[in-house]
Amino acid sequence: MKFTEKEIERLNINFRDKAPLEIIQWAVLNAERPIVTTNFRPYEAAILNVCAAAMSDIPVIWCDSGYNTPNTYRHAEEVIDLLGLNIKLYVPRQTSSHRDVVMGIPDIEDPMHKVFTEQVKLEPFKRAMADFKPDVWFTNLRKGQTALRDSLDILSLGKDGVLKVSPFYYYGDEQLDIYMKENNLPNEFKYFDPTKVLGNRECGLHTS
Repeated sequence: MKFTEKEIERLNINFRDKAPLEIIQWAVLNAERPIVTTNFRPYEAAILNVCAAAMSDIPVIWCDSGYNTPNTYRHAEEVIDLLGLNIKLYVPRQTSSHRDVVMGIPDIEDPMHKVFTEQVKLEPFKRAMADFKPDVWFTNLRKGQTALRDSLDILSLGKDGVLKVSPFYYYGDEQLDIYMKENNLPNEFKYFDPTKVLGNRECGLHTS
């Protein structure tokens, strides 16, 4: 699927009032190698639900840093089972126990934090993308999360040519709460990402 910036701009206007499932269905029909990524943070069950409804065997790439809370791991297992997800698990090349001894979790201002982020999140993600070579990438990015994400839209084209599709882009928390309730989806609020620490930071996955 190849689109020009002008075509993407026109499609974004058209999709502004469309339901997330309708957007996903359109993208699946136009994709050759679609994927969805997840970290099972709050509201992730929403994007996973629509993706599974549109394409039951879509590869669900989970880059597990190894530092999730016990509650997040329980939540992940619940959502995987509930939606019958085709999980493709990617983990760092070094265990968290080993890293705890040699590095620990560096402070966000520590120069080693960049190395830590590369090891636990970016390297597994790059490995997954190299394996699957997606042309369409479904995400749950939303307007208002970070300055970078405010510059995007429902459809956005990465420098690598991958079309990023974020069907809930214009949803606020209240709208997503309604969606989750209507679809009987569990949520997770005890999520913690040591590569970001603060919710308004980017970890690097969406900066390319």
